[in-house]
Amino acid sequence: MTETLLPATLIELATRVVEANRAAGRRIAVAESCTGGLVAAALTEVPGSSDVLEASFVTYSNEAKRRMLRVSNDVLETFGAVSVAVAWSMARGAQAATEADVAVAITGIAGPGGGSEKKPVGTVVFGVAEKGVDENDIHADKRQFDPALGRGGIRLQAALCALELLLPPEGDTP
Repeated sequence: MTETLLPATLIELATRVVEANRAAGRRIAVAESCTGGLVAAALTEVPGSSDVLEASFVTYSNEAKRRMLRVSNDVLETFGAVSVAVAWSMARGAQAATEADVAVAITGIAGPGGGSEKKPVGTVVFGVAEKGVDENDIHADKRQFDPALGRGGIRLQAALCALELLLPPEGDTP
């Protein structure tokens, strides 16, 4: 592998994602908030990633989530940016905007500030949208990472989780 600034574990998983999705004939998209493009950066470190990566959105602000991914203002105001509803809406928006086969979204609180009692630092929510799956069939998961990991550690763990979600299901490759 050529020189990279990113951790080896991130590049190794991104390589698996690119190879597995290429073998499955799947195109992917990513919508990132708290990871700020880290998932896309890892994927694009892999030679040939353009065979698989359709697009990446870094929608850090709520306005960007509304404008670029069509996350409704009602959902943002009702549930907050770090919620299952917003992560799922971000994933659906990325999938719809790109026509990718699968899109993963990440939104969370990497810290060191910004947390609350209900949503402490380290709270990260993931959403997955797949072409051909009923849009009412919500695929989202909330994780709580240890705040002691620090901002960089939380972002790295969130990126690794997002990459795992981009792996095709077992038996989905020809």
